[in-house]
Amino acid sequence: MVHEPFSLAGARVLISNDDGIRAPGLEVLEQTMRRLAAEVWVVAPDTEQSAASHSLTIRRPLYVREVAERRFSVDGTPTDCVLLAVHKVMRDCPPDLVLSGINRGGNMGEDAAYSGTVAAAMEGTLLGFRSVALSLFYDDRAAVKWETAACWTGHVLARLAAARWPKDTLINVNFPDVAAGAVSGIEVTRQGRRKIGGAIVEGFDPRGERYYWIGAGREEVRGQAGTDLEAVCRGAVSVTPLHRNLTHAAALDALRAAFA
Repeated sequence: MVHEPFSLAGARVLISNDDGIRAPGLEVLEQTMRRLAAEVWVVAPDTEQSAASHSLTIRRPLYVREVAERRFSVDGTPTDCVLLAVHKVMRDCPPDLVLSGINRGGNMGEDAAYSGTVAAAMEGTLLGFRSVALSLFYDDRAAVKWETAACWTGHVLARLAAARWPKDTLINVNFPDVAAGAVSGIEVTRQGRRKIGGAIVEGFDPRGERYYWIGAGREEVRGQAGTDLEAVCRGAVSVTPLHRNLTHAAALDALRAAFA
């Protein structure tokens, strides 16, 4: 089963993220989509939920607060936001497209396993909607090039709206850390290697208890052709299809033989 081409100009769009309802990337995406789509809804976490992955809150109640017309905050995870948006906030008017982002920082390679941005799009995919995660790579946190993401989001979404892609697949988009006019193009890529957790700081708290603080350092391979990380580091927009089914098909026969 596939998502058929659709009209972006006539679409009802749901936007979420993991950086929170007040994040600059959310504002950029919302403003961009209000120019491109017929109707825009925002349901996002009330605080930052970076690295929340596909966490779902099931052991406490969740509160949804309307902060403006068609804008809502949730005291939960990105997954909570999309689930509540579809089943409660937008139950009478489901979205045509679910967007997550624009995340401050790239989500490439193994980032996808930890990312709340990707998780929100995955939840949209699990619920049967066209879903796209959008992230903006940067080397300097103080100089994030939001104008690049704002300029190229429309180009990417226009092509996706005209394409057919499997219903069990989300699209993971990463924008490069270059000026909008310096982007070399849009490339379809596979996941590369970019494992977070390479830097762990050790110390002692005021009571003398030892602690460990996982930093943002990553072990990554930037030169592997055809990957998301290589394309973005070269100045291209990366578009990567991610499948919800984690089964490794090639290992099935070997394991069946081993357990026969």
